[in-house]
Amino acid sequence: MDNTVGRLNQKQFNLIIGSVLGDGYIRQLKNRQDAFLEINHSIKAKDYVNYKYNILKNICQSPPQERYTDKDRTKVAYRFYTRQSEEITSIYQDFYKNRNKIIPRNLKLNPTILAIWYMDDGSKTLNKKHETNINVYLNTQQFSLSDQKYILYLLREINVKARLNKDKKYYRVRILKESIKTFMDYIRPEIINCMSYKLI
Repeated sequence: MDNTVGRLNQKQFNLIIGSVLGDGYIRQLKNRQDAFLEINHSIKAKDYVNYKYNILKNICQSPPQERYTDKDRTKVAYRFYTRQSEEITSIYQDFYKNRNKIIPRNLKLNPTILAIWYMDDGSKTLNKKHETNINVYLNTQQFSLSDQKYILYLLREINVKARLNKDKKYYRVRILKESIKTFMDYIRPEIINCMSYKLI
């Protein structure tokens, strides 16, 4: 993937790519020339949203805001939008087909991209009876099976072995136990304090 990002610096580019792989969405409205990024998390992840905003704020119109996501006004999200830009439009064209997210075949992972992806959409589970029995996942259910198989290839490129794990009727990526340390060591320097609970 071309890392020439124009007005985006490298940190911003990596954050946007990691976010699009995770919970972020790029949108291109009708009659608008360019696309924009939406960052939207639970209010519980307020510090994480602020972290993203502080990196992207020079391409945003306003800071993050709270909003209710249900009629009873009990669930609160925290979100912000970037401005429209040619660079984000280019990323949109790589990552979306018929408005559905895909994994571009020119994608290359790096520690920042993978760390953002994991902070967005990664999880670990611990068997309470066997505390050493830990599983680590990338919740990739939104992607097609062929895209998820390509994710396994991308992980092998950084010496992380993984498999697809069936989660109800969908699949997700499970890091093999022999590669959990490699995976965690790769992303650890990029994980921020409020998300350190996801580390092992």
